[in-house]
Parts: sequence; C-alpha cells; structure tokens
Amino acid sequence: MSLVSFAAARGLLRAQEAADATFKTDVKVVNLLASVRTKKGEIVRDLGKDDFTVSENGRPQTIKYFARQSDLPLTIGLMVDTSMSQRRVLDAELSASFRFLDDVLRDAKDQVFVMQFDLAVVLRQSLTSSFGKLNDALTQVNMPTRDEMELGGSRGTVLYDAVVKASREIMGKQSGRKALILLTDGVDVGSDAGLTDAVDAAQRADTLIYSVLFSDSGFYTFGGDGSRVLARMSKDTGGGMYEVSKKHPLDQIFAVIQDELRSQYSLGYISDQPVRISEFRKIQLATTQKGLVVQARDRYWAQR
Repeated sequence: MSLVSFAAARGLLRAQEAADATFKTDVKVVNLLASVRTKKGEIVRDLGKDDFTVSENGRPQTIKYFARQSDLPLTIGLMVDTSMSQRRVLDAELSASFRFLDDVLRDAKDQVFVMQFDLAVVLRQSLTSSFGKLNDALTQVNMPTRDEMELGGSRGTVLYDAVVKASREIMGKQSGRKALILLTDGVDVGSDAGLTDAVDAAQRADTLIYSVLFSDSGFYTFGGDGSRVLARMSKDTGGGMYEVSKKHPLDQIFAVIQDELRSQYSLGYISDQPVRISEFRKIQLATTQKGLVVQARDRYWAQR
C-alpha cells in the first residue's frame, strides 16, 4: 500500500471511530426499575424480558436490556421528619431505622445518607457504607430547639424542600438503584418548593420514593392528613407508600421495603424518538401475564 493510500485509509478509520463515538454519546438508554406483585400483594421474582411491554407517549418500545436486580448496589436516603408533630413517635422511628440499616447495609457495596427535616433541612451523614457512621448520625437526629422554633417564624415542616435537596444534590449525582425512604406524617408547612417540584426532582434523579406514614393522631386538632401527598410522591416515582399501625408496625414495613428493593427488575430501552427538546415523557410498563400489578414510575426526564 502506498503512503497516500495508507494515509487515506487511516483517515477513513478515524472518521468511522469518530462517528461510532458520536453514536454512542447520542444514544440514551431509558432505565426503569420495577416491582411486580400479585393482586394479593405477593412479590413476583421469576419474570423474564418477554413478560414485559413498555410504551413511551403511547408508542411501543423495544426492551433491549433486562436483569433481575437482586444483588446490585443500592443508594438509599433515610429522611426523618423531626418536626414537633413527630415528637411522640421519633424514638420509635430511630430505633426501627437502626435495625433496618443493620439488616440492609452491605459494607463496600450499598451507600446510605441520613437527612432530617423540620424548620430546615439538615444532612446528618453524607453517603457512606459505614454502619458505625450511620449509627452515630441517627443519635444526632433531634427535634428543633425552642430558639430554632422562634427563628423559624411561620415555617413548619419543609418536606418538599427536603426531597428536592436530596434529589438534586445527592441522588442526581449517583447511578444505579436509588431510593429515598421518608419517615413522616406527610404534612408540609412552609416549603419554598411544592409537591410537584418534589416529584419532578425525584423523577429527574431517577429515584424511587418509599413513604412511611407515621403520625401522632393526637397532635392535629384538624387536618394533618398527609396520606394523599405521600401516595402521590410514591406512585409517581415508582416507589411505595405504607402506613404504620398496630397491625403493620414499622419494623414489618421496613422488612417489606427491603424485600422489594432486593426483588426488582431492571429494564432499559432506547426511545424511537430522538430528544430534540428536554421534556418529561410518559411511560407505561406492563406485564403480558394477567393478574399482576407492576409498580414503576410513569414518566422520565428526557434530557437533550
């Protein structure tokens, strides 16, 4: 081969490599985490790729990637409501959280952060795989002081601000399976963000929200029903909502959440519509088998 021919061939090769690199950069895989249950609530763990269908904005899509996510790393945000309405249930929340982290955390594999919210949002422990650090952080989770309450003015529980902060500043920078676990009565008083802002932030960060409604029924003389808010956040992000009661104690709920997180399906597809503008797109994930209920987010943020 002549020098000219060799140079031309090398130029074509580099052009092809550049084209391949551009293609790989432009292709964006839409990832979905899903849990599947029977109508009785039992988790289904043995489905395959052909048992699922997915559509985007009403258009059928081809599932290219599929896995059962029983052992992949988890990133969890444990978020504790420390407002005055939780005063009589906080100790029970912290004790159950300690036992949950002891069960779920795998050293050097999973990561957890601890955040509390009341008049303000406080990160007690950044992401870590150390159970010791998380245990220490839980001992620092506390109610606001009288001085802090006076300085807070009309602000109460900034639940939405906490979800936005955790999603944007922590979860948005992580990859893989991510979930926020909210321990709260679901009442927000004084956030700058709204419910829609909180849901949008979690969806953009590809983060599930598991809401645990733990309320002191004697605290509120009127209103105080946060179940609707928590149900919305959990459903829209593909997580789940649970309410603490005598029949369903917190330890039992944590066990259900842990089981679900270890029994998810991971699916990926490449949209048949290129992203020309950044927007939310609707997703519908279903199974071909009758009588099963799929729990997954219903939209994603298509980033240009």
